[in-house]
Amino acid sequence: MNAVVIAVCLMLGLSLARVNVVIALTVSALVAGLVGGMSLQQSVDAFNTGLGGGAQIALSYALLGAFAVALSHSGLTTLISRKVISLLGKEQNGANMNRVRWTLLLAILAMAVSSQNLLPIHIAFIPILIPPLLHVMSKLKLDRRLVACVLTFGLVTTYMILPIGFGGIFLNDILLANLNSNNLNAVREQIPTAMMIPAMGMITGLLVAVFITYRKPREYKEEQILAAEPEETVSGRNIVIAAIAIASTLVVQLITGSMIFGALIGFIIFSFSGALKHVADQDVFNQGVRMMANIGFIMISAAGFAAVVKATGDVSSLVDSLSNIIGDNKALAAFLMLLVGLLITMGIGSSFSTIPIIATIYVPLAMSFGFSVTATIALVGTAAALGDAGSPASDSTLGPTAGLNADGQHDHIKDSVIPTFIHYNIPLLVFGWIAAMVL
Repeated sequence: MNAVVIAVCLMLGLSLARVNVVIALTVSALVAGLVGGMSLQQSVDAFNTGLGGGAQIALSYALLGAFAVALSHSGLTTLISRKVISLLGKEQNGANMNRVRWTLLLAILAMAVSSQNLLPIHIAFIPILIPPLLHVMSKLKLDRRLVACVLTFGLVTTYMILPIGFGGIFLNDILLANLNSNNLNAVREQIPTAMMIPAMGMITGLLVAVFITYRKPREYKEEQILAAEPEETVSGRNIVIAAIAIASTLVVQLITGSMIFGALIGFIIFSFSGALKHVADQDVFNQGVRMMANIGFIMISAAGFAAVVKATGDVSSLVDSLSNIIGDNKALAAFLMLLVGLLITMGIGSSFSTIPIIATIYVPLAMSFGFSVTATIALVGTAAALGDAGSPASDSTLGPTAGLNADGQHDHIKDSVIPTFIHYNIPLLVFGWIAAMVL
């Protein structure tokens, strides 16, 4: 059996069995190494070497958590929550509630889309924007699994089709570059067009989540939400400081390209402005780090897991084995290439990192079956995007969990991973296959 298949299936099985994701990733990484012919020491060494790859993201999460907690103590998040709740009206009639519900979902979607291009801050906005809105969501009886699907849709679909910001990196700097380095001869104008049909799968999944799966109200324990919210009095001075801190965080992140330094500047502004004088800076920092610690460790472990999987060499052998199974069946070839892409991305947790791994083998394989240039683009691009939504180690699921689980009522696997996997990976498989066959 292939080490990649066994490791990914084991990791997913352990996660579904409620084993901590960090433990699931670590155990699965060692199993991948052993099955792939590596010794235990070699597996451990590869895992340890890979850990450094997740350190930057983990530190980013920790500092973002500290900044988010500092922001909540400024009173700004309290003000936002009160203003939105006031929109519900005193009578809270059904039509008014429904209007606020749609406004909130559209605002969250717009922010998720903007975070990939207009304001390329990726998931940095989630632990800042979402926690103060949990009280509002509770009043609206809004299912947080739907919010997770909305956030993941905005984070993933945007970079799949819009060549701006992170989409420019994914479509042009990574996808196009790796396709052409393997002699496909594609041009930039073909990329968004080829990815449009797979993106329709994401849209289909979102519509199903919104209008069918999670349209019913869901109750959450309001006392837990209130317990997680700091009791703050709204001060005009603190609101101004918070606005300056947010603007500074955004500017620094855009200039440096680093969430670490952006969040650090924001926290420093809070610390030296006196906005946190009623609470110790160290307490705020520790609260933020604790809030994000689990996600940070998952990202570090995922980097180690990916390093072991790559070190086994079984990614290439997995793709090579497709040739023996496929024969001359073009439709089967497209489906299996997409399915293998799903397995690889689910394990690595990053579509951006998957493309360099699969393009080297997928492009010659697709050309040998007579797929057109645009069909090959759709195959490789979709195979990489598959699994980004729905992977326990992906920031497209970890980000939503970071915001929605601020009060401990949103489970990462049950409420973020499984919903996004079902609603996005299945449609992506179908629409990616259609794109490969018709383009």
